[in-house]
Amino acid sequence: MLQRCFVNVLLIGVISSMSQMAFGSEWPGFRGPGGQGVSKATDLPVNWDDSKNLVWKKAMPGYGSSSPIALGDKLYVTCYSGHGTKESSGNIEDLRLHTLCINAKNGDIIWDKKFKPSLPESKKVRDHGYAAPTPVTDGKHLYLFFGKSGVFKLDLNGEQIWRTRVGDKTHGWGCGTSPVLTDDMVIVNASVESGALVAINKVTGKETWRAEGIKSSWNTPHLVKTADGKQELAVSIKGFILGYDPKTGEELWRCEGISDYICPSIISQDGILYALGGRSSKAIALRSGGRGDVTKSHKIWQADVGANVSSPVIHDGHLYWVSDRNKTAYCLGLADGAIKYAESVKIQPYASALLADGRLYIVTRFDGTLVLAAKPKFERLALNVLDDKSAFHASPIVSGGNLILRSDRYVYSFGNGR
Repeated sequence: MLQRCFVNVLLIGVISSMSQMAFGSEWPGFRGPGGQGVSKATDLPVNWDDSKNLVWKKAMPGYGSSSPIALGDKLYVTCYSGHGTKESSGNIEDLRLHTLCINAKNGDIIWDKKFKPSLPESKKVRDHGYAAPTPVTDGKHLYLFFGKSGVFKLDLNGEQIWRTRVGDKTHGWGCGTSPVLTDDMVIVNASVESGALVAINKVTGKETWRAEGIKSSWNTPHLVKTADGKQELAVSIKGFILGYDPKTGEELWRCEGISDYICPSIISQDGILYALGGRSSKAIALRSGGRGDVTKSHKIWQADVGANVSSPVIHDGHLYWVSDRNKTAYCLGLADGAIKYAESVKIQPYASALLADGRLYIVTRFDGTLVLAAKPKFERLALNVLDDKSAFHASPIVSGGNLILRSDRYVYSFGNGR
């Protein structure tokens, strides 16, 4: 009898876990699994508007630029209120930071956790506000980064477990990097707050290591598996692309990079890293796994095209993105960086590209979502515009077979024929 009960409990747990995985847990952090901006979902909509293919639309209690994340049938997203919004330029003392749990099926807000920020904050943050970093989850807890207010660990009911500050500085562009997780650490790029990469123990909230010298870097660190199966942490900063041991924070290698502030996040495939950035717009490919200065030994190619803010995706031997700098859609060959197309689209994204269902979803700031065919011949499939006059800076995600968009004021769910 006891054995049968144990088996039944085990089966219930497995079925519950499988159900959660089936619905929407495929998007645990910024740009989804591995930070690559790629979803395996199919049957996503190509066309939508304020009624067509709209599953639900939900007003937020404040503004923000962070992307939602998905775990089971729930979404988690951050925003801010009380100061620096269109409704309230208000007193900085009234600023509040929010984390929301949303029912992914109908858009209902399940809970809203508010935090007082660590002041003084920047009195005005250009474009992105006080809630730009995207949360991350290990399936059991949430980890948030609110710049100088620190890194937070919450349970899935919104209860705070710990809070750890990583620096006291601020910037007029705000904080824009999202946390990433290893087995036992949460790692943040605190370039703005302290000029460092900082690793924090997930259980205790205590700082594990700190790597200094992270200059003019607004990109989320990227975990890459090298050719020999080891894991490295890569980040792009002004002048260099750097590789670290994620367990210790030891710098393993550096490669000459882009001589400007860097926003786009690195992506990778088969141990090769691809980085964009700078006002001059560059793209670089290099092999991970080196030691010391790897500029000559591991840099594969460099191209004089790129983006200032938006990050790319990889598909079928090609690199794709739309540049916010010159409003141009690019496709480059992974092997040599050769430009397959460079097509003017005349619209500007700050959000990073999403690859799903054989298509590229490019959310622009004010002009709708551009949908392109994911192939090395330019093909525009749709431009979907909503009656939402606020800005769209958050990167899109996929949850439960639906496309999730987030503007300054709303979260939307779109489904094909739903």
